[in-house]
Amino acid sequence: MAYLLDANVFIQAKNLHYGFDFCPAFWDWLIASNESQHVFSIEKVGDEVQAINDELSEWAAARGVGFFLPLEPTVIPSLTVVSSWAANGGRYEAGAVTGFLQVADYYLVACAHAGRHTVVTHEVHSESRKKIKIPDACIGLGIRFMTPYEMLRSERARFLLGPQP
Repeated sequence: MAYLLDANVFIQAKNLHYGFDFCPAFWDWLIASNESQHVFSIEKVGDEVQAINDELSEWAAARGVGFFLPLEPTVIPSLTVVSSWAANGGRYEAGAVTGFLQVADYYLVACAHAGRHTVVTHEVHSESRKKIKIPDACIGLGIRFMTPYEMLRSERARFLLGPQP
């Protein structure tokens, strides 16, 4: 089991709590956790992050396919399961289903389903019929999900101050 990170984990980390300039330990932890096969994301999330065209984009580009996993053939059956759940659950408007099937969230959930991974996202459950949120798909499909903070606590990540350069 590994963690699969949503784009908002990277974006909010950079913009809020773990800026590259004052908390490089977070980014180092992600790299080390990826190298130990615990933390990944998917190629479509990497594409979203790289489209921003900033320092986060550069960081993501440097990680490559070892961090942002390409879609494997083993995920295809799970794509069918996820799309069927979205379309046939009866809860969502047609536009919500179409929108979900066109973005990285759909592939992220399918990859988690296929590999029995945990999705890490800042998104929260919603009763809306107009948009499918990652937690709603995870709940509907029995996929484990959590916030980045829950992941960090679960993995006992520690970002300690060291000597100043």
